[in-house]
Amino acid sequence: LCRSIFAQQLSTKIAELLFARFENLFPRQRITPAKVIELIGPRADEAKFKGVGLSRQKRAYLLDLARHFERGEIPVRRFTRMSDDEIVDALTKVNGIGRWTAEMFLIFVLNRPDLWPVDDLGLREAIKRIHKLDDRPKAKDCIAHGECFKPYRSIATWYLWRSLSG
Repeated sequence: LCRSIFAQQLSTKIAELLFARFENLFPRQRITPAKVIELIGPRADEAKFKGVGLSRQKRAYLLDLARHFERGEIPVRRFTRMSDDEIVDALTKVNGIGRWTAEMFLIFVLNRPDLWPVDDLGLREAIKRIHKLDDRPKAKDCIAHGECFKPYRSIATWYLWRSLSG
């Protein structure tokens, strides 16, 4: 989820660079909520974090995410028993995590097979190209396009993304 916050509205290359700088602040340690709060919370050493290059807003998002974990408000241990919508609801209570970020987490981290992330611009662009539409369809118009791929819409999404690079 930390990585997802870094990736928002940035190129993949820049997001990876910034996240690598962030990871380097935790040499030989796991990134934990407590360590994130210590690093960027109210008692943080500004100089230590400044070189990461993260915006103030994303920093606030990371802090909110860490606090949600610290308070046990993200039920990670129950994720395997929760529906996709329940997980999206839990994650989107964190500032900076919207439906798209939650869906990417479900696809790439939890390997959920049936997500159709209609807010994803890449998916919408692929639908536009495949159906030879003049304009990229709106999110609500993409829902019907995914019905034929149930219950494997995540896999179809991946192939549609790949179709854009070739």
